[in-house]
Amino acid sequence: METISRLQELQNHIDREFTASPSPFMLWMKPVVIAAEEGSVTFKYLVREEMTNPIKTLHGGVTAAIADDCIGATMFSYNEDSFYITINLVVDYFAPAKVGDIIFAKTSVTKKGKQLVNAQCEIWNEDQTRVIAKASTNLLKTELSKRNS
Repeated sequence: METISRLQELQNHIDREFTASPSPFMLWMKPVVIAAEEGSVTFKYLVREEMTNPIKTLHGGVTAAIADDCIGATMFSYNEDSFYITINLVVDYFAPAKVGDIIFAKTSVTKKGKQLVNAQCEIWNEDQTRVIAKASTNLLKTELSKRNS
């Protein structure tokens, strides 16, 4: 039986919910893959009520989690056996998203070294006229292997 690459797994979900994530939290957020290439992914989300704060806008913690998980999926796209862990995550919040809104999260890798990666994620409203948030992060390559998880 032929094994497909992790990037191909992402690409196989284009225009569909990404159900192959090893992250239970990402599965709860129900991302739809819009685009995937090595070093960049774009996901679409529907803002659900359980993702909001008391004023019914996207919770800042969920916004940060979207960025963190999207960047994690970006590392997944490199098809390496090692896991990467987040060292830091800085999120700048610019505009709210409310229940029922569609948002897009797109990642890019600024620098990928042997041990450290710097990446970012931008989260936009549906027509991409308003940035919701921008996140940047540094990740560390670990000795933990995806083969053993």
